[in-house]
Amino acid sequence: MDNKQAKRKKILSIVAPAYNESAGLDAFYSRLISSTKDLDLELEVIYVNDGSQDDTLELMSKQRSNDPRITIIDLSRNFGKEIALTAGLDHALGDAVVVIDTDLQDPPEVISEMVAKWLDGNDVVNAKRLKRRGESWFKKLTSYMYYRFLYQLSDIKIPKDTGDFRLLSRDALDALLKLREKHRYMKGLFAWVGYSQVEVTYERDERYAGDTKWGFWALVNLAFEGLTSFSVLPLRLASMVGVLSAFIALVFGTLIIIKKFLYGDPVAGYASLVVLITFIGGIQLLALGVIGEYLGRVFNETKNRPLYLVKDMQKSRYLSNQEDNKS
Repeated sequence: MDNKQAKRKKILSIVAPAYNESAGLDAFYSRLISSTKDLDLELEVIYVNDGSQDDTLELMSKQRSNDPRITIIDLSRNFGKEIALTAGLDHALGDAVVVIDTDLQDPPEVISEMVAKWLDGNDVVNAKRLKRRGESWFKKLTSYMYYRFLYQLSDIKIPKDTGDFRLLSRDALDALLKLREKHRYMKGLFAWVGYSQVEVTYERDERYAGDTKWGFWALVNLAFEGLTSFSVLPLRLASMVGVLSAFIALVFGTLIIIKKFLYGDPVAGYASLVVLITFIGGIQLLALGVIGEYLGRVFNETKNRPLYLVKDMQKSRYLSNQEDNKS
């Protein structure tokens, strides 16, 4: 190692995907720079414009014109947060990378504490939410139940009350980037790679500006992604319900036969038959739906399409220098 390499400061990459976040983007950048200026690290900011339809891209470009540490990845369309996040991680050059949203619900001021944990030798620093301001009681309750339900069902232990806000070392990031499945539940992938993982706690703020992009059905779909990505228990439950239903039907049928021949009791009529058929049909459709979820995932994986397409990229000085050195 020469003197130049020995004296090189470590680089901290900040990956921030955004979709229609122009209302709070300048405030995010200001707080990010302010909260990281005292770190003895080089800062790299990677914005991923996930097909925004407002002036998010223009504001990113304006910030970059004054700060060459910024890379802007402009995707060809809206691919969704999980894919946009992957695009940013693919291009991060840092010795460590922090994933954070631009809506300022996750405060950039926590980054310094995460960096301290990383410098102590930890590879993954998860940010655990103690409070969730600005959210309805229903969303808080369902989120609380879901994280604990997923923790119990998944084949790996996905941290409870933890979103995407976290820090990864270079080793953990390189391991993560080897995972290229199309259906990406990033919270689970972060946990799957393992390495030494610790937590910092914080209180989540209200959204700084704009509206949330996560409606009810979007959250439901994300929940299904988590369940089907890291557990086959739904398939097992479908099989168990089928066996249980068949057993109940056998017992019930036996009782009817016994009562008919021993006591002369008439067989239950039309109404009970309709209810029974409807119940069994519902169970069958539920089981088929669960199987379909997994089959659809297999179908999407076999198409072997790229995870995302980049329309344009404005590179930071770090990325440009790396490419110059390779050439």
